[in-house]
Amino acid sequence: MLLATDLDGTFLGGDAEARLSLYQTIAAHPDIKLAYISGRSLEAILPLLSDPTLPQPDYIVADVGASLYFGDSLQPIQPLQNEIETRWPGESRVASAMQRFPDVVRQDEPQLRRCSYYCPPERARDEALAGLAAELGCEMLYSAGRYLDFLPKGVNKGSSLQKLVEWLEIDGEDVLVAGDTMNDLAMLTAGFKSVCVGGSEPPLLEQTQNQTRVMHAEKAGCAGIIEAFAHFGFLGAHGMAAENRRDETQTGKAELVMVYHRLPYEEYRVDGKIQRRRPTSPNGIIPTLLSFFANQRGSWIAWSIHEEDDAEDFVTHTSVDAKQYPLLTAARVPLTKVQVDTFYKRFSKEAFWPTLHTFWERAHFREDDWEVYCEVNRAFAERTAEEAAEGALIWIHDYNLWMVPAYLREMRPDLRIAFFHHTYFPSADVFNVLPWRREIIGSLLQCDYVAFHIPRQVENFVDVARGVVPLSTLSRQSCAPRFLTYGCAVGLETMTTAVDTGSRVVRLGAHPVGLDIDRIKNALNQEGASSRMAELREEFSKVKLILSVERLDYTKGILEKLQAYELLLDENPELRGKVTLVSICVPAAREMTIYNELQTQIEQTIGHINGRFADVGWTPVQFYFRGFPFDEVVAWYAMADVMWITPLRDGLNLVAKEFAATQGLTQGCGVLVLSEFAGAAAELKGAILTNPHDLHDLARTCYLGLNLPRAEAEARLRQLNDIVSYNDIRRWGNEFIAAIKGEEPAGTESPVNPTTTGLA
Repeated sequence: MLLATDLDGTFLGGDAEARLSLYQTIAAHPDIKLAYISGRSLEAILPLLSDPTLPQPDYIVADVGASLYFGDSLQPIQPLQNEIETRWPGESRVASAMQRFPDVVRQDEPQLRRCSYYCPPERARDEALAGLAAELGCEMLYSAGRYLDFLPKGVNKGSSLQKLVEWLEIDGEDVLVAGDTMNDLAMLTAGFKSVCVGGSEPPLLEQTQNQTRVMHAEKAGCAGIIEAFAHFGFLGAHGMAAENRRDETQTGKAELVMVYHRLPYEEYRVDGKIQRRRPTSPNGIIPTLLSFFANQRGSWIAWSIHEEDDAEDFVTHTSVDAKQYPLLTAARVPLTKVQVDTFYKRFSKEAFWPTLHTFWERAHFREDDWEVYCEVNRAFAERTAEEAAEGALIWIHDYNLWMVPAYLREMRPDLRIAFFHHTYFPSADVFNVLPWRREIIGSLLQCDYVAFHIPRQVENFVDVARGVVPLSTLSRQSCAPRFLTYGCAVGLETMTTAVDTGSRVVRLGAHPVGLDIDRIKNALNQEGASSRMAELREEFSKVKLILSVERLDYTKGILEKLQAYELLLDENPELRGKVTLVSICVPAAREMTIYNELQTQIEQTIGHINGRFADVGWTPVQFYFRGFPFDEVVAWYAMADVMWITPLRDGLNLVAKEFAATQGLTQGCGVLVLSEFAGAAAELKGAILTNPHDLHDLARTCYLGLNLPRAEAEARLRQLNDIVSYNDIRRWGNEFIAAIKGEEPAGTESPVNPTTTGLA
């Protein structure tokens, strides 16, 4: 069959349960073809095509019948479109002629092959308007007591639908038409089985009351269409009453569901059998997320590699820690190694990672990889839907799972869905490079709450979303005093905290991830920590230590930093033999070959610097291309005179916070020189900010850090340590959960440094 339906008030109307029932039925029956028949232009319909909860149309008849498109390619349906085009006198001619009616105002919305006006009823009855339409060779249509349309002669929703049905060679008895306003009259009376949904315009009901093939439904919107399915016998004698709906008794028991790509424990194989060990989380996020399950029933959704030929049966549910978290279950999603390599190691890192960090020229977009990505995200959504109790709170993490909200909202509209974006979120001109931006944004707008590290990333998201759907801003708030407003590349004065998409209110927030301070304290209290710091103090007793700690990645600005260091030694010869740059660079995974060239360039640059400046007993750059145990890294933090962190773009940067906390706990006075393009720059007042894209500024600020008066260095460090200690990882988690629930987080009394959160 073909369902040809108006949008506003019809296919987009009705209660949530009826909409879900109709939409799911259409999605489940490929033999039901769908045509949007709308007064909107294609441009105005595009936002609906980004809504993952709506069935995608096979055909679109827009502009009150003046435009016809294929739903998948959005290309005009020829030759039907050409025939209409020849009848249209042209927009400029109509607009020019209408200037003689200054009280009839042109609608400020996209229009094609039609001119639309706001017109009062008394003016619409003016015979001069009808004469003008005849003079232009146009069709004139008036609806809703307000809207006046000039269309090509003989063109309306009904005529275009008839042409489409004939062109598709569909039996007219297999067509169901639905509408609710007078501009639907032509298609409702075109001879097809039709329904005026509940709440239709009275004039429409009057005009169709004696039409035997037009049903007047009692219920509004989709519920009225469902009535028509039963009335006309589509999908069998009982219509959609026979369709399966979600059985609420089959919902899970988890009140909180954490959707994260990593399990809360690590899996490894011994003799082909899976073994478990505690996680070695680098930043305390996993222990913090686990803490919410101490007194709450919940599930943790994550993948586990499983091949079809594995000897062991796949175990879906496992306990995490029966003693500490007796109410928590790990619900594992089975993925093959090929799926993981494609979805996570290749596609996410080669398509999304460079784009998010504004290196779009490095991105590789493959449609077949996107299909695997969506397949994996759907698997996560299905497992989440099975685990969640009625009305449960769902917390989804990061860009690897962008599409989960879309699939999940369709399956379980009752859930409260929240999303935290751990990586940077770029501006619209960068993000829009992604071929799947509409699907991604459409998915994220299915959430109840979406949060990022800092306000700038929130606003970037809002700007991107405005290019996909017509958003209206519901609330904003000042970013101060929690975040820097000016004097920082990622600073912002105010941020959006809630938007209305037309179908849902989405709240927004900024929550910079904090540190697990106890982890740093434990590292400092480890046996041997003091002796290791003493060794480093002795080793660097005659030089000032500039420390750099990062992963091997082009976003981290390692090469630029080395070039700036060479410039520093060039312009300040008195520093030669007096400073040493120690770079601890954690290698990428072996299969991440995209970093091989960068590694070679870094090694060549270090060789060049050391070859040019090294002297007996002094090596300008000490480069460690390996990961250090955390205890060892903390010892280096404690001994550094300058911490030089210069990413070209970073969502946050926890290394900066680790340095500040370590120095604070050891009563140090080290100086943090931080890229103003790191998210942490908006939060860490007390750092010396630098532009990593400017080698001279990098060298200048590093020199400033090396020569900062002790009193100022101590004052800056106190400020940094206060911020980092107060806004720790537990506060981050508590504030996020409170924001989802619309509550004030527990224990948010104002500290010495105000830390108002970015909550809606």
